[in-house]
Amino acid sequence: MHRRDVLAMTAAVAAAAGVLTLDGVSFAGEPERAGRTRTRKVTGHLPAGAPDYVHLPVEVPSGVREIAVSYTYDRPAVPPGTQGNACDIGIFDERGTDLGGAGFRGWSGGARTEFAISAERATPGYLAGPVRPGTWHVVLGPYTVAPQGLAYEVTVTLTYGPAGTTPAPVHPPQRARGRGRAWYRGDNHLHSVHSDGRRTPAEIAAAARAAGLDWITTTEHNTTSSHGAWQGLWGDDLLVLTGEEVTTRNGHVLALGTDPGVFIDWRYRAKDGAFPRFARRIRQTGGIVVPAHPFGACVGCNWKYGYADADVMEVWNGPWTPDDEMAVAAWDALLVASARQGRTWLPAMGNSDAHREPQVVGLPQTVVLADDLSRPALLSALRAGRSWIAESSAVQLSFSATGTRGAHAGIGERLRADPAAEVAFLLQVSGVPDGTAVLVTDQGPLHTTPLPANGRVQWRTSPARAAYVRAEVRHGGPAGAMAALTNPVWLG
Repeated sequence: MHRRDVLAMTAAVAAAAGVLTLDGVSFAGEPERAGRTRTRKVTGHLPAGAPDYVHLPVEVPSGVREIAVSYTYDRPAVPPGTQGNACDIGIFDERGTDLGGAGFRGWSGGARTEFAISAERATPGYLAGPVRPGTWHVVLGPYTVAPQGLAYEVTVTLTYGPAGTTPAPVHPPQRARGRGRAWYRGDNHLHSVHSDGRRTPAEIAAAARAAGLDWITTTEHNTTSSHGAWQGLWGDDLLVLTGEEVTTRNGHVLALGTDPGVFIDWRYRAKDGAFPRFARRIRQTGGIVVPAHPFGACVGCNWKYGYADADVMEVWNGPWTPDDEMAVAAWDALLVASARQGRTWLPAMGNSDAHREPQVVGLPQTVVLADDLSRPALLSALRAGRSWIAESSAVQLSFSATGTRGAHAGIGERLRADPAAEVAFLLQVSGVPDGTAVLVTDQGPLHTTPLPANGRVQWRTSPARAAYVRAEVRHGGPAGAMAALTNPVWLG
């Protein structure tokens, strides 16, 4: 196999901010004989402080059946507390690299060292389709760069031959049989082999059923390749929605319940002012905007875009940690601000973010009161806050308020009552034998009690003393790990 090593390159800053474009790779003049392969290898070095994205143009001639890319980079030792090298990879086709444009063909982040695309098939994380002639771009994403810089090597291989036929994707249906208006359990932040997860879609579907879930959403990092990977895995007992975890350098957001095949771009930071555009895009394609793990400890996980463009906030991500405690506190502060300013409030949800064993699908899960088991009904219920979060399907909960004249309100609803009117709250819990119930208002936690044997907690207040009341159920005492958390019941 003929190889040519390109040992030095001239780099030019592209028009887009935060992007470096390298000298291109050309396969011009190569014979177009079916079955032949041609390879180019590119090496280079990125300094500390390199742009977020580095584009390597590849001139693809006609007659190519498959493009394959592999890469490596060095991992030098760094001082304690200093970030080492981590570099992501993806590719855009001849339609270009414009933000939000049509050229996206796949992204694997740092989960893979190689991928291939042809009309018939593609590596998970990438989209099958013809390898058309023109300028493609391999995109490197130097996530973190060591003080010594990052030395990389990219190998591009073209295989010539007939293009073949791209199979039509089979996407999940938008509704399942369900139980009419009922409480439905879902986990809406999940990763498979199509990004940095280890489970296959089949394994996720089996785990979802074992966890007692009615619905799940596939949310791979920066790719939609999993949208067509669920054929035969949904059913009357399990609805599968499509989405994406839009993984930017300033936080992650779930594009939850978007139309199948819709790609949401991630190549921007908060300072670029691009997020509102893509939040609108999520809604235009049927989805909702959910900032994920806003206080996550990983590099780039902290949410920096604010909440003006959010529909729901993920306040509980995986097993309960101090990050979740911070998220709930921040969410509660937003509720207080909404109450005082008369603004629309932001509901909460929880998801497992499960990637691999032993991470548990359905820990936690969001339980929503929806008119049926369908995408429109579920997303509408989430936006309205008619939902609560449970650590598992073993936890059952109801929470409601009743006024002196018989008026009634449930989770996410408002009870209209005079400021001084007495309102009775009833919390009913099962499945948390060591639980402590905490009733929280805009004035803070005002009622804390160990769960009695019958799981029934009653409390009274008035709109003058509480703008809202929400319930927490914790293991052990009031500072224990969360077992369940409700959205508020509003008063006044």
